[in-house]
Amino acid sequence: MSFPVIKNAAYILVNTPDMIIHNGTTATAEKESNPDSEYLKSIPSNLRSFEDVVGYAPNQTYIGAMTPEELAAIPRPWNGVNVEGAQRFAKFGEIMPQDEFYGLMKVSDVFDLVLLEKDFTEAVRAKFAAHPVLSMKADALKAGEELSVIEGFVAAGAEGLYEGGKLVGCVKKAHEHDKNLTSHIMLENLAVKASGVLALMHLVKNSGVDVNDVQYLIECSEEAIGDMNQRGGGNIAKACGEIAGIKGATGIDMRGFCAGPSHSVVTAAALVQSGVFKNVIVFAGGATAKLGMNGKDHVKKGLPVLEDCLGGFAILISENDGVSPVLRTDVVGRHTIGHGAAPQAVIEALVSEPLAKNGMKITDVDKFAPEMQTPDITEPAGAGDVPTQNYKMIGALAVKSGQLDRKELPAFVTAHGYPGYAPTQGHIPSGVPIVGHGVNHIMDGTLKNFMIIGKGSLFLGRMTNLFDGISILVEKNTGVTAEPAGVSKEEIKNMIADEMKKFAESMLK
Repeated sequence: MSFPVIKNAAYILVNTPDMIIHNGTTATAEKESNPDSEYLKSIPSNLRSFEDVVGYAPNQTYIGAMTPEELAAIPRPWNGVNVEGAQRFAKFGEIMPQDEFYGLMKVSDVFDLVLLEKDFTEAVRAKFAAHPVLSMKADALKAGEELSVIEGFVAAGAEGLYEGGKLVGCVKKAHEHDKNLTSHIMLENLAVKASGVLALMHLVKNSGVDVNDVQYLIECSEEAIGDMNQRGGGNIAKACGEIAGIKGATGIDMRGFCAGPSHSVVTAAALVQSGVFKNVIVFAGGATAKLGMNGKDHVKKGLPVLEDCLGGFAILISENDGVSPVLRTDVVGRHTIGHGAAPQAVIEALVSEPLAKNGMKITDVDKFAPEMQTPDITEPAGAGDVPTQNYKMIGALAVKSGQLDRKELPAFVTAHGYPGYAPTQGHIPSGVPIVGHGVNHIMDGTLKNFMIIGKGSLFLGRMTNLFDGISILVEKNTGVTAEPAGVSKEEIKNMIADEMKKFAESMLK
């Protein structure tokens, strides 16, 4: 069987400190319920600088400047100690500052909803001109407006864009009466679009893929774009592809809460293996709603607000080239409707069942990638070290099935897991952060395989109490790309042509 392969991956972060205050759900809800809140007053003095965000070890790991192994060697907590020689740009992508992101939102806006102040615009244009993937967009950044014009729109209900607490722009509503096109929702949608565009552009740069050879885009963030008649109509995938210049592709949005990216990877693999498309990109931008989600707990414990970045990623899945790591479409775990929501049942469905079906043990997998949230963020909020909890459950299943001795469980967690290094952006941490490092490690011989595990909380939508999840194994390419049954696609085409010719000749007799 000729499995599809992962050719490359890109990862981006966008530091958006002012958006925590004005667009994150925790802060905006607080403004409505308790506008004189001490927490709201404390946020500005508890924001990290851009230098501290870049220097944060998990962020450096996410964009590929450090390996997960190097991160694991640094004592926790990681917050407060910047990595020496930290880089804004790395092999997978970048950490973008807020001002440039506002510029990218403007470039991504095709309905003139984003207004930026004129001097601010020119400063951002100069930064674009020096940017490794956005230099081509500098001329697309339209001239800015007078601040008084922007102030007038904000006074009338537009969402303000702030830099260091100062108004520098706004996002207007897109319809007079449609609640699905309010300025707040348009800002959310433009933010996910712009961060998705950034991830796509870095993937194109990293992989060197000809954009004309990309045939399908699957966007798997957590936003649903639409209007009052079709609230989740879509299509962010094509909207992002348009700005990123991927003109030969069509695409679709795929949603599944945190499991969405893993569902998308499996779907993309199936589309490529079936021959429907040769190159498919799975990607997602970030969610403004999640900014500062656990900020109250962070500030209460004397920490800065650590959820200060939007996240994004993009993965190129292609036909087997005999070299790149393969997606084992025969080793796919499914959390079915009948599995139930018990943690053990979930892990059994996603890990042990697909492996056992293919004659593999849990210990045969080098690395597992479940929910990869950074523990610095989740522990102060009472959620614990989420990746480690998952590794312990996987290890416990190995013990239960006799594949591992109980005393080996602590070593299993270290050997088969990675420390969490992804932002708590909902969909972003679930499985896919491992792909960049995992592919590199397979190619350099450090790993032979890894498993992507996506899990999702479907009950959040109040339509079902069900849980969800899907997983897939990625492994070293053996170089064997023979067609099934020894018959090539070209031979099949010739056989069909011969039969059609015979049929036509018989009809003429």
